[in-house]
Amino acid sequence: MPLRDHFRPPVSRRASWEGFHAGWPATIVLRALSQLPEQFSAEPRVYWGIKFDPLVNAYESDDPRPNADQNMGNSGGLATAVWSPPEPTIAVDADPTEQYAYEVLVYDQSRGRVLVAAVELVSPGNKDRPQSRREFVTKCAALLEQNVCVSIVDLVTTRHFNLYADLLDLIGVADPKLGSPPPATYAATCRGRKVGSRPRFESWAYPLIVGEPLPTLPLWLTEDFAISLDLEASYEDTCRPLRIC
Repeated sequence: MPLRDHFRPPVSRRASWEGFHAGWPATIVLRALSQLPEQFSAEPRVYWGIKFDPLVNAYESDDPRPNADQNMGNSGGLATAVWSPPEPTIAVDADPTEQYAYEVLVYDQSRGRVLVAAVELVSPGNKDRPQSRREFVTKCAALLEQNVCVSIVDLVTTRHFNLYADLLDLIGVADPKLGSPPPATYAATCRGRKVGSRPRFESWAYPLIVGEPLPTLPLWLTEDFAISLDLEASYEDTCRPLRIC
């Protein structure tokens, strides 16, 4: 069966894209397990929410803090002047980025559960504004720097950005097959490796077209061993129980 448009009628009237995206990672894992050698494990991850990265966590105590008058009374001397901080140089309403993660993570258990591959399913929230796109691309680039193979699958038809192209731009390479403008829906696997002493970046990228089957991507677990990421098979296995025709 071909790729559907999950963000427009008639599919969007029958089933939400959130439901499909939540189920697809688990289906990908179930299909991958039959190919994984014993030393590897895979698991789905789905996260919805707002991301905060506080550097310091502050907690209020149930006990009231002593005020200046209490300090003076306890010491029997003069009270120490209470320092008042100046007005902030900027004070605006915060607009934290909503972080959505639909992914499959593959670990090498023989090396202490080292992450070796990740499949990232793009959501509308990953493409809705520059900050969201930047954070998604930065995450993928950081994984590649750690020698993690990264596959990006983007079915979002309603927002015309190509995060794979943004990733290539960030790391300073280009894919001549992308076209101009690059397609809004696509699938790609990226990895870094060494050829002799020289680092090399490799990718396998395909446009995704509504009405056509999805491709099969390589998912590299080691320098010379990959499993097949059969997107069409896992896609259909996810659509069928959800009655997405």
